[in-house]
Parts: sequence; structure tokens; C-alpha cells
Amino acid sequence: MPPNCYSYLLVDWANYCAVNEAYDEAISVLDRILGIKLSKQALETGVDMNASEVDRFYERKPMPQPKDEGEIMVVQADGKGVPMKREEAGVKSARLGKGEKRGTKKEAVVTAIYTIAPYKRTPEDVLYALLPDLADDTAKIGDSKPKRPVPVGKEVRATMDGKDAAFEYLTTKVDRREGEHIKQRVALTDGAGPLQDRVIEHLPSYTLVLDVIHAAEYIWDAANAYLGEKHPERTNWVGKNLLEILSGKTGAVIATLESILENTSLSKAREKPIRTAIGYYNRNLPYMQYDRYLGKGWPIGTGVVEGACGHLVKDRMEGSGMRWTKQSAQSILDLRAARMNKDWDDYQQHYRTIQHHRLYGFESNPPPVVENKISENAA
Repeated sequence: MPPNCYSYLLVDWANYCAVNEAYDEAISVLDRILGIKLSKQALETGVDMNASEVDRFYERKPMPQPKDEGEIMVVQADGKGVPMKREEAGVKSARLGKGEKRGTKKEAVVTAIYTIAPYKRTPEDVLYALLPDLADDTAKIGDSKPKRPVPVGKEVRATMDGKDAAFEYLTTKVDRREGEHIKQRVALTDGAGPLQDRVIEHLPSYTLVLDVIHAAEYIWDAANAYLGEKHPERTNWVGKNLLEILSGKTGAVIATLESILENTSLSKAREKPIRTAIGYYNRNLPYMQYDRYLGKGWPIGTGVVEGACGHLVKDRMEGSGMRWTKQSAQSILDLRAARMNKDWDDYQQHYRTIQHHRLYGFESNPPPVVENKISENAA
């Protein structure tokens, strides 16, 4: 038995529940199934203890074999706010002061890394995937298209320590997976300047690509301001301009938007989304060469990290009334990432081995991570 008098199996089950749902719900599930009622404090403490070896696990985890890797190394980054406890946010008074927000969040920076095989597409392929209503029967993507490759060795992580810490970690993972098998390198972000700056600083050999979904959102906002949300030609107008963007002609779209401002009488409120789109496209123009990216078979969307922000962070951290300390948030995010990366069983075996060596002192150094054969067979 470990020092806290709970078996490793119970700790495993309790934490597996806790990383996926509120502590109270996890306690209820364990009580209903096992007839064991843990205290909330015991569960929270157990999560913190169990998460203590996640960093070391990922430092030692074997990388995919070069023969299994895709030739394109892809990194993605994004951020998601986590609601913090008032004392963590520096709020001392129960009564809000002037200009003080009730809910204060701290950013969890989410990163993803994987390799993938090239998947060449045309601008029209992507347009019809995004706007299928515009595709006629001959243009729709059918079974004749090659199967989309899947990411290899995908790993997502989230840190409460800021963007620099996130990119320092990401850089170490990139270095470990480098080799002659990597032919192309791509970094995807949503257009946030601080993230783009970190990519340029930490990963200078990577081509920075603006997420196409965010690029499309701005043209939709401009369409709503210019034509109105119910205009019958709105979708066609968006499709025409989005095809220009996907064809590497964002400059022409900027010119179209500027012409609207010059030649159309719009209120300041309706002008604002159009001006915002112009500014966004001008700032990100170097990262919007989508015709070249598609010709090389690169991914142009941040779906992996966007999904991680939603599932890894938001779904667990932003429940009704939830407030976190930095430590408690990081512990949940670390264990939840291990679960999302399908490393849960391997990590729990690693954790138990580390604890065993600490208790009995067989070795001064922990053993290397060994893949859990039981979990492989079960999968």
C-alpha cells in the first residue's frame, strides 16, 4: 500500500474519473460502484500526487520510429482561459471594486505535435469541404479522392506557466523527433501575434501558416456587415472571396473589402467588421499562401489544437461554478492530456514503478518508460 493508504488501483480509477468530470461526480461514481466514499480533499490530493511524474514520463517516452513517421512535422499552439479562484487571481475583497471582473481567468497554453504524410488538394477541394452547398455533383469530393492520412505520434499538452514555457517544451519534443525522415516543417496558429512571435523565435525553420478556419471567419463577418445575414447571395459572395484566399490571392480580397468601404454607405458599426478583416488579412498576409501549402500537401487547419482546447481544457475546467488554483488546474490538465494521448495505462505503470523505487530504494534513478503491453492487447 502507498503511504496514503489507498491502493494504486483505486488511485488509478479515482483519477481516471476525476480528470473527466467534477470531483463530486467522481466521488459519487466510486461510491455507487465500489461502495467506497472518498473525501473531496483526498481525491484532490491524490490527483496532485498522481500527476507529479507526468513531465518525467514524457521526457522518457520513446519517440515513434522513423519508418512509422510522416514526412511533415506539424506543430500547433493555442490558448484557453481557465477560471481561477479569487485569491489566485489576486482578488482580496468579496465585494467587487470599480472595473473589477467577477470571473478572472488564467490562460492554459495548449500545444500539439505530430507528423503526417502529404495530402495534396486544390483550393476548390477545400472550398467545397468548407461550403458543400456550393459544390455541384461533379465538384463534390467523392470516393475517388485519396484517403486523408492520419497524424502519427500525436501528443497534446497544456501548461499554466505561459507561452514561453509551452514553446520551450514544444522545442524539446521537436528536437527529439527530428531526423532525415522529416522533409517539411509546418507551424499552425490562429493568428494571435504572441503565438506567432514564439513560433518565429523558437522554431525558425518552420513555415508559419494561418489557420484557414479563422481566415474564413473574418470573411463571414465582413459578409454579414456588407450584405446582412439573410441576404440570398451571402454564401456565394463568401465562397467567391474564400476561393481567392485559398488560391493565394488574399491581396485581391483586401482590395475588394477596401472598395466596399470607399463605395458603399455603411454605418460605423457595419464598417467595423470589414476594417477588422482588412487589418487581420494585412497582418497575416505572409502566412496565407494557401495555394502553395495545398500543393505541398500541408495541413492548413488547427483542428488538432482547437479540439484539444475544447476537450482538454474547456470541457473539464469551465464547469458551472468551477474555480481553480494554478497547481490543481495543472494537475488535472497533465493527467487529462495523458488520457487524451492514450498514454494513461503506460503512465500509471510508470508512476507505480517510480513510487515502488522510492519506497524500497532499489535504484537511485527511475527506470525508462516501457510501453504497457497489457494496454496494447486490450486496445
